[in-house]
Amino acid sequence: MKSIISDMDGVIYRGKQLIPGAQDFVQRLLASKTPFLFLTNNAEQTPIDLKLKLEQMGVHGLTEDNFITAAMATAMFLKAQNRKPTPKAFVIGGGGLMSELYNVGFSISESNPDYVIVAKSTSFGYEQLKKAVRFIDHGAKFIGTNPDMIDPVEGGMEPAAGTILAAISAATGKKPYIVGKPNALMMTLATRKLGVHPDNAVMVGDRMDTDIVGGMEAGMTTALVLSGVTSPEIMETFPYRPDHVFNNVGEIDLASL
Repeated sequence: MKSIISDMDGVIYRGKQLIPGAQDFVQRLLASKTPFLFLTNNAEQTPIDLKLKLEQMGVHGLTEDNFITAAMATAMFLKAQNRKPTPKAFVIGGGGLMSELYNVGFSISESNPDYVIVAKSTSFGYEQLKKAVRFIDHGAKFIGTNPDMIDPVEGGMEPAAGTILAAISAATGKKPYIVGKPNALMMTLATRKLGVHPDNAVMVGDRMDTDIVGGMEAGMTTALVLSGVTSPEIMETFPYRPDHVFNNVGEIDLASL
């Protein structure tokens, strides 16, 4: 049986609504003692936030160690890259990202920051855009937690981190370095945390351009679920294909992957 690395948004839940089959999927993972991680481009919430969110939806038995977020990956990447004793960052994003940056020694500052770090933000506005552009123009390094343009929510879609990154890129003429999926860094961190080789892991996700391509390029088996942003018609427009396609995670037979 292979280890499972699964996306969350559009796979386990959609906004505040649990996706059909998700609770059964998680319970089967736990009951079969299948090694698994939830790997998400969500940088707004911490692992305990995500655990509590799932518990409120009726999914129990998870621990904080079952999660890796784009905020965690971004903080780990920047800690390894940085050479200053107390680096400064201007952050567009939520408390989850700021918490992870604090944990690795960053100061959140608008005074000559070394980095402009961008995630999804429901409070993003013109003043933040103006500051980000000015800091990048003055030499701050431009970092994005993930490239997702939209996120699935109840009743449709909403803008995500990629839309904010696009606005800043348009104003500065510079492209961000993206830490989250489809960067293989996220997949590498996940397989290392599980202690497995990518050959023995399955990436489950709803996005062809992040989950599936990232898993494929990392050497993992890939499984697309159609419960998020990708339809069969959209899937056919890509030059690569997932190894498996399911309507939702409830259809996944763990033993056959």
